[in-house]
Amino acid sequence: MDKKKLRSQQWFGKKGKDGFIYRAWMKNQGIPAHELQGKPVIGICNTWSELTPCNAHFRELAESVKHGIYEAGGFPVEFPVMSLGETLIKPTAMLYRNLVSMDVEESIRANPLDGVVLLCGCDKTTPALVMGAASVNLPTIVVSGGPMLTGKYRGHDISTSDVWRFSEAYRAGKMSDEEFYVAEACMARSRGHCAVMGTASTMACMVESLGLSLAENAAIPAADSRRKVLAHLSGSRIVDMVREDLKLSDILTPTAFENAITVNAAIGGSTNFIIHLLAIAARIGVKLDMDDFNTSVKNIPLLANLQPSGDYFMEDFFYAGGLPALMKELDGSLNRDTITVSGKPMSANYETAECFNRKLISTVDEPFNVVAGITVVKGNLCENGAVLKPSAASAELMQHTGKAVVFENIEDYKAKIDDPNLDVDATSVLVLKNVGPKGYPGMPEVGNMAIPKKLLEQGVTDMVRISDGRMSGTGFGTVVLHVSPEAAVGGTLAVVQDGDIITLDVPAGILNIELSDEEIAERKSKLTVLPNLSNRGYTYLYQNHVQQAHLGADFDFLRGGSGSEVLRDSH
Repeated sequence: MDKKKLRSQQWFGKKGKDGFIYRAWMKNQGIPAHELQGKPVIGICNTWSELTPCNAHFRELAESVKHGIYEAGGFPVEFPVMSLGETLIKPTAMLYRNLVSMDVEESIRANPLDGVVLLCGCDKTTPALVMGAASVNLPTIVVSGGPMLTGKYRGHDISTSDVWRFSEAYRAGKMSDEEFYVAEACMARSRGHCAVMGTASTMACMVESLGLSLAENAAIPAADSRRKVLAHLSGSRIVDMVREDLKLSDILTPTAFENAITVNAAIGGSTNFIIHLLAIAARIGVKLDMDDFNTSVKNIPLLANLQPSGDYFMEDFFYAGGLPALMKELDGSLNRDTITVSGKPMSANYETAECFNRKLISTVDEPFNVVAGITVVKGNLCENGAVLKPSAASAELMQHTGKAVVFENIEDYKAKIDDPNLDVDATSVLVLKNVGPKGYPGMPEVGNMAIPKKLLEQGVTDMVRISDGRMSGTGFGTVVLHVSPEAAVGGTLAVVQDGDIITLDVPAGILNIELSDEEIAERKSKLTVLPNLSNRGYTYLYQNHVQQAHLGADFDFLRGGSGSEVLRDSH
């Protein structure tokens, strides 16, 4: 590439005072002059943090990326952004996804970078980094941190989905404190994110199926040395991408989004995939809406036998051939020619792949489950849509009518769910309000409500549950999520009362409450507007600007991008 075309030379190639300042202060790190004389400068956007256990190995991973950048003739500069640890952050990591995206966007735009490597792992770090980078639109490649090794507990393989099973067993008195503690020590036994097809692994599959990472990125375990090799090769590749001027907008095309949606169905990916992909599409300018995710009508079967929809773990998936082997089975349903970060068409990522274990990756002709993907339901309870994951739900509840048992907010739910006097039976529909983007705020993963304790004791294992919140990708059950409009902005969910009759018909794509339009309007006229939880700071900004779930829960002022040009010089 001509040196004049390198964006970083607007800093390091300047003469006079400005150039002096830009170069001199960089040199205090022991950087020789030739590193700043026309080499592509590659930013390594690092979400390392000891408060984000899934990403705690990223400083080491960044070193592998640097080796690759140096090898290809680039100059690496590592920089931190806010990190989101799903397991620790309160009230919910989702509240801060948009904040991280702003951090990423402004860090990239404001600095002398020609290309970027995004180090992503824990659930929200991937969409946040991709959203921010998309709004700048430089050459960008993603390196995921990889899943944990499978947990081992008393002769059984375990991982995050078992947390929900252990919790129900503990609440039912079938698991002691000591057994609970032992399982806790056995589950997260290596570096990496959740070992099932939860949201973190779904996001890793998402970036690979979008073409934003090199092949095999999705499933190599974090502890496997091949994860470092992938990071090294990604570092080398980003330098060539800068020379080719291969930007995010060249890769994130409508056909790339179609591929990601198809793959997400076949892997049994998290419902969170929807809300994040919608936000990414809006940043890069690709039109995408809820109906595009209704993969249950496209007859894409479940090919990956992975928890929570199946039996196995991400480590097993990698050994069986990983995402390339699965995508090869989907070849007839994919856009083969869409370009990836490799500079080659998507088909090049999987055409030589092999499946080594049909227990893990099935064929389209003989799938693990003909029910897969996401179903989008609509009706008078969710005019803009809601979502459900059929492969993680109970077949007998796919068409169900029952009386509502209503929880007005998360505190009301916690106070009542184990009350022996709660008026609930196995046919009831649990309804949780005010846990949406604005109402909580931040749309937490509380949609897979626990079964009431007295029903657990009767052997009930699943119920229809409805909320304007989200569910962990590691969770399961007949759970309707992302109800839009949410209760806090006056959606019909806000006026549901105990005893109202609700009908869920998944095959027909319907979620209705048996109330007339007049009754709904009458109830809404009596609603009082809930005050914002905060009158200052980021939470105030969030509650005043977050969009509804069917738009990706991004901020209204962040849709689109501002590009990579810095409008004013600093000196």
